[in-house]
This record gives sequence, structure tokens and C-alpha cells, in this order.
Amino acid sequence: MKEVNVQRNQKDTIFRMLFREKENLLSLYNAVNKTAYADEGELEITTLENAVYMNYKNDVSFVFDFQLMLYEHQSTVNPNMPLRDLLYVTDVLQGRIRNEDLYNRSLVKIPAPKFIVFYNGVDFQPERQTLRLSKAFEKKLEHPELELTVSVYNINLGHNTELLETCHVLKEYAQYVAQVRAFAKNMPFAEGVKEAVDYCIREGILRDFLSKNRAEAVAVSIYEYDEEKHMKAVREEEREEGREEGEEKMSKLVQKLIGDRKDEDLQRALSDREYRKKLYCEYGIE
Repeated sequence: MKEVNVQRNQKDTIFRMLFREKENLLSLYNAVNKTAYADEGELEITTLENAVYMNYKNDVSFVFDFQLMLYEHQSTVNPNMPLRDLLYVTDVLQGRIRNEDLYNRSLVKIPAPKFIVFYNGVDFQPERQTLRLSKAFEKKLEHPELELTVSVYNINLGHNTELLETCHVLKEYAQYVAQVRAFAKNMPFAEGVKEAVDYCIREGILRDFLSKNRAEAVAVSIYEYDEEKHMKAVREEEREEGREEGEEKMSKLVQKLIGDRKDEDLQRALSDREYRKKLYCEYGIE
């Protein structure tokens, strides 16, 4: 497998950790094709051996069979995904055609892009929806000459059942998320995550993955599912202090703490501003 590092300066997520494994990604690719693109005649494939993988922020993206696939997980509703994906795909294509002569008489071929978001937040969302770039145009056009569509699938348990049943790893991921939320209702969040991990291992939900990556999974989950509240607090601090701490700075600290397996420090850093500043100094994060 080839890999192209487009950009990797933000945290991994459980979703990304799972689907950067080629067997899991193959299962997800086939499940999406079977349930989402049946009308386009997509066929199940048995290998992603010739895929080119690209790391970019929190997505799982790859080029296969002349298609540029971008799978992204979101736990919050984001109507700006088409615009974000437009900027993303532009970066990717610029890299792929840098040695091509666009002024030549020959047509420069590019992979056909498909954009998919797997949503598992707590806010109500439909089973499937399509976000369109043209929705953001200040002037509404009946026939926009530039369009980009993003398919959003609700993967919470009870939604898109066929998709989850077809890709068992995706189903078990949804089960894991549900357990984290269930345990976190009755105990401190960090304890709830640990209890959820132990429960899932006992019940055979992502057992191999969680057993092998328990410490990292706990740390990532604490950050991932508390991120929205944390970033709100960070923005309030930025307004009060008149300066920007920024997500990138926090992400660097999270990666350091995950790498050092300092779960307790990570949890405290999410809520304790002074302790967070202390860790920034210790790790030399400017």
C-alpha cells in the first residue's frame, strides 16, 4: 500500500484508527457501495491492494479504481462540509497533477471524487442527507456551474441498519460510542470511557482493537467525545484574554500525552487551564 502524507497535524480518532486498517477499510468501502451506490452499478471488491492512501486531518481518504474517496467522521452537525471538501480536493488534485501541462491539447485525467460523512453525534439528524456547495452561494442559482455534494449518513444505532450490518466494524464502532455515552451518564466522563472499554472487550465489541490499543483508545475517546465542550471553553478563553490558543496547539498536546500514555494528565488538561499551560511549557509547545 502506498501512502501520501498530505497533512497530519491533528488528533487521530477511534474511527480513523479503525479504518486506517486495510481490511476494515475494504469492508466499509464495499458496504457503502452496496447500500449507497447500488443504482450506479458498483460491485463488491476483494482487495484495496492498489489503493493510494492519503492522511489529511481526521479523514480516511484514498484513491482506488480511478475514484478519490473521502470518508470523514463527524460528531457535530457541520453544514460547511462541501466547502471544506472543495478546499481539500483542490489540494489533493494540485499534488497529483503538478507535473502535468494543463495548457496542452491532451486532456488531463483526474480521479472521480466521492465525499461521505459518517455522523454519530447526539443531535437529531436524518438517516441520510445530501449537502450541496451551492447552498452556500450568496446568490441562489437555478443551475449552478460549480457544485459539490457530500453524502451524510447517520451511523448511530438504529439508523442505516443495512449499512451497519454490512460492515460489522462500523456497527461495533457505533455500539462502542453508545456504550461510552451510556456509562458517562452515571459517572465522571473519564471513568465512563474506561468502563465502556472494559464492557466492550467483555462483550466482544471491537475486542481485538480495544485490547491491543486500550490506553490509546481511552485517551482518544476522552478527548474526542469531550472536544465540543472543550473547544467552547477555549473560545471563551480566547475572547476573554484577547489571544488565540487554537485547536492546533491543543492537538499537539493531546498527541504528546497520548504518546506518553498519560491518561490522567490528558483528562485534567481538558478542564484545567493553568495545568494545560504548565504542560505546554513542559513539552515546549508554543
